[in-house]
Amino acid sequence: MAQRRRPLPAGRAPRAPGPRPTLSTWDARGRMPCVRTLLGLLAALAACGAVAFLGYCVYFDRKRRGDPAFKRRLRDKRRTQAQKAEGQGPAQLWDPAKNEKLQELFLQEVRMGELWLSRGEHGMGVEHLSNALLVCGQPQKLLNIFKHTLPPKVFEMLLHKIPLICQQFEADMNEQEYLEDDPD
Repeated sequence: MAQRRRPLPAGRAPRAPGPRPTLSTWDARGRMPCVRTLLGLLAALAACGAVAFLGYCVYFDRKRRGDPAFKRRLRDKRRTQAQKAEGQGPAQLWDPAKNEKLQELFLQEVRMGELWLSRGEHGMGVEHLSNALLVCGQPQKLLNIFKHTLPPKVFEMLLHKIPLICQQFEADMNEQEYLEDDPD
């Protein structure tokens, strides 16, 4: 008895001998999907994802640039970079060429310090030299000069005097701010 084979539905090819494919590899019509179709679908999904990511980036970049705090931070950053490019750090408070009164005060304090040191009054000499350091535009360089020109004992006295002068200067500045803020 020979078994009769049923005819295949239209559009369906006869099955090749070998392991039977699983149901997940067949499409709704009962055919295996084409590899080209899957690659096209993956390419379309990747393109949509890229467009969505770029849109996300553009949206938040515009939102960030419109923020006033961002603009302020950007201005401050550019200002500090410009100061560094000019060679002026924020710690430098004055330019001797522009401020003649401070320059005169600096020279006067150095002269007075030298005068007192030449008379043997080391305490008064150190006092005036520390005042010169206070108004100097480049105190590190001045300290280096003092290190090479002053006697070691006087230079050591000057180094001990620096923190006291800084504290006194801060106290004077705070008092001056208090007086300026006081409405009376």
